[in-house]
Amino acid sequence: MMNLNQPLVLRSGVTLKNRLIMAPMTVVLSFHDGIVTQEEIQHYGMRSKGLGAVITGTANVTDNGKGWPGELTIATDDAIARLTELSAAIHAGGSKAILQIFHAGRMTSEKTIGEQPVSASSVAAEVPGSEIPRELSENEIEALIEAFGQATRRAIAAGFDGVEIHGANMYLLHQFFSPHSNRRTDHWGGSLEKRMNFPLAVIDRVAQEVAKTSRPFAIGYRLSPVEATVPGIRFEDTLAFVEQVKTKPLDYLHISLKHFTRRANSQAYQEKSELAYIHEAVAGVMPVIGVGGVRTKEDVEALLENADAAAIAQQLLVDPEFPLKVTGEITDDPVSKPFGEAIKDLPMPHPMFKYLEKRYK
Repeated sequence: MMNLNQPLVLRSGVTLKNRLIMAPMTVVLSFHDGIVTQEEIQHYGMRSKGLGAVITGTANVTDNGKGWPGELTIATDDAIARLTELSAAIHAGGSKAILQIFHAGRMTSEKTIGEQPVSASSVAAEVPGSEIPRELSENEIEALIEAFGQATRRAIAAGFDGVEIHGANMYLLHQFFSPHSNRRTDHWGGSLEKRMNFPLAVIDRVAQEVAKTSRPFAIGYRLSPVEATVPGIRFEDTLAFVEQVKTKPLDYLHISLKHFTRRANSQAYQEKSELAYIHEAVAGVMPVIGVGGVRTKEDVEALLENADAAAIAQQLLVDPEFPLKVTGEITDDPVSKPFGEAIKDLPMPHPMFKYLEKRYK
């Protein structure tokens, strides 16, 4: 079993002091234009102690990639100054700072972005209230790939130690990989291999930007292993994608899961968890980060049986000192109340509390 206090040296040279990571979470604390607020800086600064790295919530790479109000942006150079303050606050707590970059695709609304959402194809998500998106043209796809590169340039300028490309949770990169949302018949869709082309092209463009910097800078990729829709991503599809990303200059693969013990949607993969199968498939080429349901030290240790690092989500919201408790730096017991009760004990900015209360009630 992996020692949670063991440092993790990434391919880029970025070194995490231990195997604990703050998972990217939506906290709706940014200004209406996506610029970082003081409350956001305080939120991350408070939770950056005792961790190897903090991964921020999503930062949109274009204005039409914004998923909801209160979301970070890295779509323009105007965002760099305050993002620099955010990365500095995370560093002050002793953690590496990683910015998650994304495009919401069809998982937004005309009310949020002022125009019709876009996606791989003109197919609405199977989520209540979803709008029919407009299919992206090839020129627009190329422009979006470039936008991820420019977002990476800005993250480097803002002092971050890496970016995490968000290819999970039904957002745009996930939409291109999914046979539900991608019905194209060109270079960007059709076969399984062609549905990989957009996310792989984004990884390549991000890597090109990182190659220009003289300091260590990490590239992570987050994926969702399966999809509930029919058609949808099957676990075999994800294993095929993993074989492709293993050839890319990634520093880690982050597996988005509601619980780290979850089994796959394929009868051929029921002997162990999705995380275990993926960790086996990656075969040490890069570290694998697991997430989902981590509330205790025992959970961390169980997750690390099938991963190289443990990402902590809800527990860190209600228990900012949880990493210090797990590593033994302080002797207090972790918060053990159910999450829905525990959030009511915390002083939080009003929008964040309302969002969490609604999402996790």
